[in-house]
Formats: sequence, structure tokens, C-alpha cells
Amino acid sequence: MVKKIGLAVIGLVLLATMIFTVGCATDNTIGTTSQQTGIWVNGTGKVYAVPDIAQLTLGVEAQAATVAQAQAQANQAMADVVAALKAAGIADEDIQTQYYNIYEVTRWDYDKEESIITAYRVTNTVTATIRDIETVGAVIDGVVVAGGDYIRINGINFSVEDPNIYYAQAREQAVNYAKAKAEQMASLTGVTLGKMFYITESSYSYSPNYVDIRAEYAAADGASTSISAGQLEITTTVTIAYNID
Repeated sequence: MVKKIGLAVIGLVLLATMIFTVGCATDNTIGTTSQQTGIWVNGTGKVYAVPDIAQLTLGVEAQAATVAQAQAQANQAMADVVAALKAAGIADEDIQTQYYNIYEVTRWDYDKEESIITAYRVTNTVTATIRDIETVGAVIDGVVVAGGDYIRINGINFSVEDPNIYYAQAREQAVNYAKAKAEQMASLTGVTLGKMFYITESSYSYSPNYVDIRAEYAAADGASTSISAGQLEITTTVTIAYNID
């Protein structure tokens, strides 16, 4: 008799444990489901901005029989280029060195089966921030004249100094689009759109306009260099969730 009572008690304990476990699992499932109810939508806004800043990447490259000769040529050429940039109204703080390198120029000697140094090359690259877009072509022409055959121009990156005002416009578009989408989905599915309970800016992008002018920087026949800044695309995406009734 004692054994039967003991088994009954153990059985009741196990049953209670199972009920408690199932109850916990049910609560978790309901909680997860409740977080996924409603209407979730994404909205993307896109605006275009006219650039007001140009960042010109340029430099000089010199090659000579010795390091000292190559460095002297490059240093003088860069000094002339920087002087031309300053003469065009570019401030000291808007001129920044990006790359400086001295390396060997070699050829392979098949008879000796070894690499032979034939010269030394010095490369010095800077970026110049041009805050008057209308003068970009003139600045390029000026540094080409100053740098002569040593000049190297890699490209131009156009941007806007304060993209925040454009982000605000894109964000407004994105929110309005997401709201309109949610209203349409509610109408199509026969539900009533309730209060918004979640919103986040999930992504945004800003695409500076890069122009490669390495093959165009030499003004032919005295013609001035023509550069078009174009437009910049600024986008943002928001995610919004609404309750439904």
C-alpha cells in the first residue's frame, strides 16, 4: 500500500511538471507570435543633390638614375604644383598628402639571371579640396602647367559639404512611402491600420560622384579643361510596423 501511494505521488509530480513545461512553452510561442503581428513595411526615399565640393587627387612622379636625383625632381615639381593650388585660392588645410613612395625600377638580366636596378622612381600624391566647383577646370589646367611632364592626375570626387539636409528630405519621403504602403496593404486585406509601434532607419547610402580624368587632364590645343559635376544620389530606407485591428 505504501508503494502504491509513493508511485501515485511521483505520478502527480511528473504530471504537474509536464503541465508547467507546456504552459511555459505556450507562453513563449504566444509572445513570439505577438511580436510578429501587425503590418511591417519598408520605405525608401531618394533625393538628388548638386555637388558643392570637389576633391582632386593629383601628384607628381619622377624617375632618375639615383634616388637623390629623382627625389629632387619630384620635390621641385610638387612645390610648383602646391604653389599653383594656393594661387588658385585653395587653403593650406585643404591640401593633404596621401601617398609618398620611392622604389626601384628594375629589369631582368637573363644572362646573369638576376634583377638589375635601372632607375629610381619617386611618387608624391596629394588631395586638394576645391570649394568653388566652377574653378575645377581652371585648377586642373594650372597644376598641369606647373607640374609639366611630372604631373599625374588620378580623378575627382564630388560631394556636398552638408548632406544632412538631403538625408532629412529622403527620410521624409521614405516614411511617407512606408505609411502609404501600410495603408494600402490594410485596405487590400480588410483590416484596420492601428497605431505605429516600431520604426527604424535600417539603411542609408550616399554616393559621391567620382570622375576619372587621367586621360583627359592635358588641355589640348590650349583649350581649357571642362569638368561636369553632375548630381549625387542620397537614399535612406526606414522600417515601420503598425498594429492592426
